[in-house]
Amino acid sequence: MANTAANAGAQPAGGVSFGTPAYRNYVLLALTLVYTLNFIDRFLLSVIAQPVINAFNLSDSQYGFLNGPPFAILYALMGIPIAMAADRYNRVVIISLCIGLWSVMAALCGFATSFMFLLFARIGVAIGEAGCTPPANSIIGDYYKPQSRANALGIYAMGVTLGGALANAFGGPIATQLNGGNVERWLQGANLAGLFGPIDWAGIEGWRLAFIVIGAPGVLIALLVLLTVKEPPRGYSDPPGAQRVQRASIRETLREVMTKPTFWSVTMAASLTALVGYGLTGFQAPMAQRIHGVSPGEFALQFGVPLSLFSAAGTFLGGFLTEKLTPRFPNAVAWLPAVGLLLCIPLYETAFFLPTEQLDLARVLWCAAAALHFAYLGAQYTIGQGVVSMRSRASAIAILLLAIALIGNGLGPQIVGWLSDMFMAGQLAALDASGTLSGEICRAREVVAALPEGQQEVCRIAYGEGLRRSMATTALIFVPAAAFFLLSARTLKNDLVARPH
Repeated sequence: MANTAANAGAQPAGGVSFGTPAYRNYVLLALTLVYTLNFIDRFLLSVIAQPVINAFNLSDSQYGFLNGPPFAILYALMGIPIAMAADRYNRVVIISLCIGLWSVMAALCGFATSFMFLLFARIGVAIGEAGCTPPANSIIGDYYKPQSRANALGIYAMGVTLGGALANAFGGPIATQLNGGNVERWLQGANLAGLFGPIDWAGIEGWRLAFIVIGAPGVLIALLVLLTVKEPPRGYSDPPGAQRVQRASIRETLREVMTKPTFWSVTMAASLTALVGYGLTGFQAPMAQRIHGVSPGEFALQFGVPLSLFSAAGTFLGGFLTEKLTPRFPNAVAWLPAVGLLLCIPLYETAFFLPTEQLDLARVLWCAAAALHFAYLGAQYTIGQGVVSMRSRASAIAILLLAIALIGNGLGPQIVGWLSDMFMAGQLAALDASGTLSGEICRAREVVAALPEGQQEVCRIAYGEGLRRSMATTALIFVPAAAFFLLSARTLKNDLVARPH
């Protein structure tokens, strides 16, 4: 089979890439496709959040939990044993199995009949996606010689941005424009309706179809990778006679970073920044729908895709400016992200509170804020590995990413959800003269429809305003995040091991 190690008995050639240029490019393209699919399935829930909230009558706290702690914890913890397995067993097989797992679980989200069903399906997605990046990075390292790896890994990393953009480009429109009736008519036209038995297609919502249509094809990608990507010999492309540096254990790395305050400052800075990022991303589509009446499909195309692209541009711009400024300001890598975070706060706040008539201006400000926001990404890796010795770099980055996953992805959506419910309760207390309304009543669409018009308006205002104020408050966490970046700038010179110039 193609997935078995090719030329398994061959000795590492050393300093040369593995395979033909055309086949290497194919492998890189395939792995980038896998990484893109990883983030499409990860971000899809955020794109179609409000229909899911409505379907299960979820509070924002419940949705924040669904989109936060369980996914983050399982993703972070399962990444460690899967990475260890990738160092010992066939990496192509591991990646293929993980693609199949997360794709099936993503599709199962569309069949969810309860909050717990959906929660366990999301946990399955997290476990599968945890097995994507570690073995893929290892495979790319063996296919490409050292001089070519940075470019190859840069292309692979584009999967994050592409995944976010495509999740919006396809997920939102599918959830809005496709429904069970459309599918039934298509199946009848193709004479395939009989294959599915007696199904009440009219009752199938668009968000369910989005999970199925986007998740299920991943099984085919898993088979494609399994059958066409060859497992390269380990260490094949390393230079001849290269000395193997034994990696430090997590315990040894912890001892080293305990003496480096810069590492912990930047870890807190990156984690708090990620907390805001995951929180805003998870709730931005519901806020637009509640406040401005923008459907998930409209938001995905008008806001989601541009925001993903501007975030990518900001990441590139942050790295570019750091490279240009570092010769003159050696600690620019630490203070430049702080400047970006502080500048993006008024842009986010203004965009959130502009009236519906000024949505075009809101989009411009929102995209500018995202570009400034995501200019920090390169800095977290540059500093995280720059303050430790060569043998501790991988473990140091693993510790950094674990903190980012648990604090950022784990707490971000949950905090926005908690604050949203709290602010909604405050709005109801201020607007409901009778004192009869509650968050639970105002979230139930059937109940709200039976209320007097005045109470319906109170529910609508409180439901949207609670979330808007929650997002605006969460964005203020950029202030302590920027403070931690500035703190790291003060100690960077003393702690830095790998100097950029």
